[in-house]
Amino acid sequence: MRTRIKELRARKGLNQTELAKRAKISRQTVSLIEREEYIPSLLIAKRMAMIFDEPIENIFIFDEEEI
Repeated sequence: MRTRIKELRARKGLNQTELAKRAKISRQTVSLIEREEYIPSLLIAKRMAMIFDEPIENIFIFDEEEI
């Protein structure tokens, strides 16, 4: 799964700590998601979609092979 979190976070002018607070997760979790080492729960993905005002599928992109 690819993620656009880092790109979208930069557009909003947020650092990892600020995004983490808004998404109610740790900064370490944000870092893991950005490095594509952690797949977030649906709840976390939904929170991020609301923060960035983007559909979940525009933030987290699955390759057909992964599905």
